[in-house]
Amino acid sequence: MEFDLPTTAAAFVAIIAIGVVGLIAAPMGMSTNTVLMMVAPSMIVFALIMFGLGLKHGEYRAVGR
Repeated sequence: MEFDLPTTAAAFVAIIAIGVVGLIAAPMGMSTNTVLMMVAPSMIVFALIMFGLGLKHGEYRAVGR
Protein backbone atom coordinates (compact mmCIF):
# COMPACT_ATOMS: atom_id res chain seq x y z
CA MET A 1 0.00 0.00 0.00
CA GLU A 2 1.37 3.39 -0.98
CA PHE A 3 1.01 6.04 1.70
CA ASP A 4 0.56 9.29 -0.16
CA LEU A 5 -0.91 12.39 1.50
CA PRO A 6 -4.64 11.60 0.99
CA THR A 7 -4.27 8.00 2.22
CA THR A 8 -2.28 9.07 5.27
CA ALA A 9 -4.71 11.87 6.10
CA ALA A 10 -7.70 9.52 5.77
CA ALA A 11 -6.09 6.94 8.06
CA PHE A 12 -5.18 9.66 10.58
CA VAL A 13 -8.74 11.05 10.65
CA ALA A 14 -10.32 7.57 10.79
CA ILE A 15 -8.22 6.42 13.75
CA ILE A 16 -8.86 9.61 15.72
CA ALA A 17 -12.59 9.50 14.89
CA ILE A 18 -12.91 5.87 16.00
CA GLY A 19 -11.21 6.69 19.30
CA VAL A 20 -13.34 9.76 19.96
CA VAL A 21 -16.62 8.02 19.04
CA GLY A 22 -15.65 5.05 21.20
CA LEU A 23 -14.97 7.31 24.18
CA ILE A 24 -18.23 9.18 23.70
CA ALA A 25 -20.21 5.92 23.42
CA ALA A 26 -18.49 4.21 26.36
CA PRO A 27 -20.40 4.29 29.65
CA MET A 28 -17.48 5.73 31.64
CA GLY A 29 -19.13 8.85 33.00
CA MET A 30 -16.94 11.19 30.94
CA SER A 31 -19.00 13.94 29.35
CA THR A 32 -19.00 14.55 25.61
CA ASN A 33 -17.68 18.06 26.23
CA THR A 34 -14.66 16.66 28.09
CA VAL A 35 -13.91 14.21 25.31
CA LEU A 36 -14.18 16.82 22.56
CA MET A 37 -12.37 19.64 24.36
CA MET A 38 -9.59 17.73 26.16
CA VAL A 39 -9.16 14.17 24.93
CA ALA A 40 -9.54 14.67 21.17
CA PRO A 41 -6.94 17.47 20.91
CA SER A 42 -4.45 15.47 22.96
CA MET A 43 -5.05 12.44 20.71
CA ILE A 44 -4.38 14.60 17.64
CA VAL A 45 -1.17 16.06 19.09
CA PHE A 46 0.07 12.62 20.14
CA ALA A 47 -0.71 11.19 16.69
CA LEU A 48 1.18 14.03 14.98
CA ILE A 49 4.22 13.51 17.21
CA MET A 50 4.21 9.76 16.57
CA PHE A 51 3.78 10.37 12.84
CA GLY A 52 6.81 12.66 12.83
CA LEU A 53 8.92 10.18 14.77
CA GLY A 54 7.86 7.34 12.48
CA LEU A 55 8.63 9.40 9.41
CA LYS A 56 12.12 10.23 10.66
CA HIS A 57 12.74 6.58 11.62
CA GLY A 58 11.65 5.51 8.14
CA GLU A 59 14.05 7.99 6.57
CA TYR A 60 16.83 6.67 8.81
CA ARG A 61 16.06 3.06 7.83
CA ALA A 62 15.87 3.94 4.13
CA VAL A 63 19.38 5.39 4.15
CA GLY A 64 20.72 2.10 5.56
CA ARG A 65 23.08 3.37 8.23
